[in-house]
Amino acid sequence: MLLDNTVLNVAIPSLTTELGASTADVQWMINAYSLVQSGLLLTAGSASDRYGRKKMLVIGLTLFGIGSLVAGLAQSPGQLIAARAGMGIGGALLLTTTLAVVVQIFDDTERVKAIGIWSTVSSLGFAAGPLLGGVMLDHFWWGAIFLINIPVAVVGLVAVVRLVPESKNPRGDRPDLLGALLSTLGMAAVVYAIISGPEHGWTSGQVLLTAFTGIAFLTGFVLWELHIPHPMLDMHFFRNQRFVGAVAGSILVAFGMGGSLFLLTQHLQFVLGYSPLEAGLRTAPLALTVIVLNLAGLGARLVPKMGTPATIATGMSLLAAGLAAVALLGREAYGGMLGGLVVMGAGIALAMPAMANAIMSAIPPEKAGVGAGVNGTLAEFGNGLGVAVLGAVLTSRFTALVPASVGAASLPAALAAARGEGERHRITGAFADGLAASQLVGAVAVLAGGLLTAVLLRRAGRLQAAAPPGPSPVDPASEQRA
Repeated sequence: MLLDNTVLNVAIPSLTTELGASTADVQWMINAYSLVQSGLLLTAGSASDRYGRKKMLVIGLTLFGIGSLVAGLAQSPGQLIAARAGMGIGGALLLTTTLAVVVQIFDDTERVKAIGIWSTVSSLGFAAGPLLGGVMLDHFWWGAIFLINIPVAVVGLVAVVRLVPESKNPRGDRPDLLGALLSTLGMAAVVYAIISGPEHGWTSGQVLLTAFTGIAFLTGFVLWELHIPHPMLDMHFFRNQRFVGAVAGSILVAFGMGGSLFLLTQHLQFVLGYSPLEAGLRTAPLALTVIVLNLAGLGARLVPKMGTPATIATGMSLLAAGLAAVALLGREAYGGMLGGLVVMGAGIALAMPAMANAIMSAIPPEKAGVGAGVNGTLAEFGNGLGVAVLGAVLTSRFTALVPASVGAASLPAALAAARGEGERHRITGAFADGLAASQLVGAVAVLAGGLLTAVLLRRAGRLQAAAPPGPSPVDPASEQRA
């Protein structure tokens, strides 16, 4: 599932030329999946808690495979966007149930390490995606990057049926369909406003109306969740400062990572002139750093020694420094970018497992599916928002700097309309300036998130230490296993 998103990033130039996709089309190809998945993650998690996590894994793999087939055969940007939205349904089931199963199997002493390995597998998807995408695009047409999911889904189905134990909470809450609808529509409207802002103007009626509509839907979602007896997201979780701190960090790490990878592959191919395969090879050091450090258990060892707040703050500071290094040193050559990618990987390896564990440990174990849904919702929302916001910063900066004689908003169109090598150089320079501005915005957001997360988690720890001991809120017998 994660590999497929990174493959799509590498295929952006191919989709632009072969499908005639605009910058907004490409952003929606990514965001359609993220937004549908984000809206359904909480419902999917609640369903897995109630009806069985193994059962939901099987359904998720089936839906993801079918969506991949439709995407691989798409003939227009609209068809591909629709197929990606369909894949988001299967992805919601997969993301929640995998983490919920990890939480059910491992106890408190092993959970941080187990989540670190879970994160490592996720990073392997990020590392393998650009490489696999580059190989596929060098030998096949772009649709093959989706069709390759089908045999993977079949192998996954066999493995889940044979190896994964069934577990569920028979007293789990019913899926909150209206809540899922409100959250999906709200996030889609807000992100659409951000994407369309540079094109139509931030103060245009269309953008403002869409933004206010999105805020209204999200407000309705919160009010509905507070009103019903069985909400898919218990808003009282947000009274827990440990939960809020981990939530803030998760969103901002995903914001920086999602937006950065979306921009990075375009920089490598459009500005530095690498092929899709070469671009994929050059993004691999980021994810490989995450894999090596997580398999070495660095994060799991540092959390007991440094504490969760300090570990997360250190990781997010490294991620911010890496983003800034890519922006400032990687403009003209890959050498300056390489160090930034390694630093980013080190930051992710420290921060992500600690934040995921903080979120999951703040929620009762019988709500493991809902907890995984919260974690995944925030990560996907942050990723989609990062693509939208940093993409909007890039578009605004590029449009302002591109020569007026060209009059084109996208880089390929501007280069096609350029007259002479000098004008082409000014266009690529404008694009590089836009990329640097976007990466710096991402770095500032991640650094601020790291500091905020550390403060909230440390304060929550002090409050918990000062509170009188009480009975455990969780009855282990409430969890049914088959």
